[in-house]
Amino acid sequence: MRNFEYFAPTRVIFGKDTHLQIGTLLKGQNCHKVLIHYGGHSAVKSGLIDEIKKNLDEAGIAYVTLGGVVPNPRLSKVREGIELCRRENVDFLLAVGGGSVIDSCKAIGYGLANPETDVWKFFLRTETPKACLPVGVILTIAASGSEMSNSCVITNEEGWLKRSTARNDLCRPRFAILNPRLTYTLPQYQTESGCVDILMHTMERYFVNIETMEITDSISESLMQTVIYNARILMKEPDNYTARAEIMWAGSLSHNGLTGCGTGGGDWACHQLEHELGGTYDVAHGAGLAALWGSWARYVYEANPERFAQFATNVFEIPCSLDFNKTALAGIEAMEDFFRSIQMPTSLHELGLDLSEKEIHDLAFKCSFEDTRTIGVFRQLNMKDMEKIYLAAR
Repeated sequence: MRNFEYFAPTRVIFGKDTHLQIGTLLKGQNCHKVLIHYGGHSAVKSGLIDEIKKNLDEAGIAYVTLGGVVPNPRLSKVREGIELCRRENVDFLLAVGGGSVIDSCKAIGYGLANPETDVWKFFLRTETPKACLPVGVILTIAASGSEMSNSCVITNEEGWLKRSTARNDLCRPRFAILNPRLTYTLPQYQTESGCVDILMHTMERYFVNIETMEITDSISESLMQTVIYNARILMKEPDNYTARAEIMWAGSLSHNGLTGCGTGGGDWACHQLEHELGGTYDVAHGAGLAALWGSWARYVYEANPERFAQFATNVFEIPCSLDFNKTALAGIEAMEDFFRSIQMPTSLHELGLDLSEKEIHDLAFKCSFEDTRTIGVFRQLNMKDMEKIYLAAR
């Protein structure tokens, strides 16, 4: 098994009405002026932004606001945030939302703390950030795990490139407030898409072609079972607090590094393939992952069918026969059946995309960085492999 380093410095405040502690938490950070960064109208319409403002007023903390973050967050909004924060002398960034808002905050933090470098260079990975303005989170969407992660993904409208920074602990949030009640107003599609994203963060680390740690595998398998069970509950009972709480905590645990201990870092091919879908066609991230996963899994499973058979048995309780290939394929089918049960797509057509062969070629060309890189570790994939997976997913 591989050596590993585990670091999860984010303070988590979990439970009902915990967002009302925001003033006290920010005073503890010794900040003077805060950017309240959020997405669409729901945060305002629900009264959440007003509650936060009132709390900060009572704590004597100045603030400015910037809304308008969209799914697959845009570089233009990041640049707008950098300019606003410089003008207003902001020294702390508060993300009120889900992964898109958090990632936008992280990117703003990189831009502010490294004024000599254009922020997009960090996503092209031609430059490495030396610092990041501190970030805190009030989570309203359980999905990305960005509230505890060291990653950040932004979409550049010039060329519609969706790119991530190299993993860097500088951007890990100082604290994350997790109040499951704040997720009640989410549309069902967004809730279930988030559940897929949580699963995929675990599965990307789980599907590796090396010896792994039994304890890490057990944590991952239990986490996946918990998400699958509670995602089905939320289809029928969207206001079920217990199910919302289980999903929210699973989202944080899936992407804070815990399920990657001893796995060598994970595969991440599905995420790379989906980033091109999200950047080009602006699809929901979790739904895009669901549409691609089965095709990826069938393309690579023969590199280590025993691993997929273990997944089938330990997550879906499928009896493991001596024919590992048969058990592996049964597990892949079981996961796709689960996606269908929560009304997630299992093909690009079901995602709403009917792509030509040229459009698929273009996706593979972009994903391979113009045929200059491979992706994945379970099985390394070149541009032709990527193209075949996209074609199989049609």
